[in-house]
Amino acid sequence: MTMNPDPMTMNPDPVTVTAHALHVPDPIGGFAATAAGELFSSVAPEPACGPEQAHTVLGRKGLLYKEDATRLALCAVHRAFGLPPGKLTEPLPGAEHTAVVVSSNVGNARTVRDIVAEMRAGSAHDVSPLNGPNASSNVIASTLAIRYGFTGPNLMVCSGATSGLDAVRLGALLLRGERARRVVVVGVEPDDEVARGLAALRPAAPGTTVPVPLRAAAACVVLEPGGRGPHLGDVHRHTRPDDIADALAPPAALRLTAPGAPGAAGGIDLTAHLGEVYGALGVVQLAVAAAWLGSGQPSGPGGALITCGDGEDGYASVRLDPAVVPARAGGG
Repeated sequence: MTMNPDPMTMNPDPVTVTAHALHVPDPIGGFAATAAGELFSSVAPEPACGPEQAHTVLGRKGLLYKEDATRLALCAVHRAFGLPPGKLTEPLPGAEHTAVVVSSNVGNARTVRDIVAEMRAGSAHDVSPLNGPNASSNVIASTLAIRYGFTGPNLMVCSGATSGLDAVRLGALLLRGERARRVVVVGVEPDDEVARGLAALRPAAPGTTVPVPLRAAAACVVLEPGGRGPHLGDVHRHTRPDDIADALAPPAALRLTAPGAPGAAGGIDLTAHLGEVYGALGVVQLAVAAAWLGSGQPSGPGGALITCGDGEDGYASVRLDPAVVPARAGGG
C-alpha cells in the first residue's frame, strides 16, 4: 500500500507510544543470565500463555478456529489495553477511528497449506466455512478490528525482516495524515511446523552458520498524536545495520540491534533470548523500549535506538525518546 498524504494536512503533533504489551510464551533463553535476557525479564516479568491457553486471557467465546498467530495477537492487544480476562460485551472505549496495522510474515501459512491440501484431495466443499476466512492475508488485523470494534483503516504488513518497523511507520503515517485518531500496531509470528519451515529458508544471521529457529511471539504498541508517552521518531531504511541517518545519531541509553549485528557501538540483540521472531521483532523491540523507558531504569542522555532487518531485506531503524527530556547541565 502506498500512502502520500497531503503535507498541508499532516498532523504536527509528535507521535507517542501510549500503551504497550509483550506476549512471548516461551523464550529460548530461559533463566540464562544474558544482557538480552535480563533486559527482557526486567520489562516482562510475567510469563505469557501459549495460543492453546489464550482463553485464560480472552475467554473461550469467539476463539473457535482462530489460528495461533491470531490468538497471540489478541492476547497482546488485550493486555496492552489492560483489559480483564474475557470477551468484551461492547466495543472498546475510543475504538471509533482506531486503526490496526499488523506485521506477520508467516502468520497463516499453515492454514493456507491445509486448505490447499483439502481442496486438492477433494473439493471446496471439504473446507470448513469457519476456517475459510483464515486463508485471508488480512485475517489477523481484521479479527482484531472486529473483536474490539476498531473502525479505522486496517492493514497487514508482510515485508520480511523489517516488517515490524514497516508496520510502525505505516501506523505513524496514518496519524500524521489524520487518517486515524489512534493506531494499534501488532507484531506476531506463530511457531507451527509450516512457519518454522518457511523461516528456516532465510539466510543465517551474520556470524552464524545455522538459522535460529522461529519462536512464537506477539507484541502490541498503541500510537497516538500528542500523547504523554515516549516520542516516536521517523522510521529510516538503510542497507547496512550501522549505516543510520543523522537523525538517529544522538546518543541512546539503550540500543536494540538487528539479529547478529550488535555493531561497533554495542547493543542488545533480543533474539539471543527470545529466538527468531521475524516479522514480530520490530514491534517487540519497540514495546521493550517503551517498557524500559517507563520502568525508571534509564540513565544518561537519550532514549532508545531500535534496528531490525537482515542483509537480504535491508534494515530499518527508529528512535524512541522520553516524553520529557531532562535539561542538560548548564543548559538554558
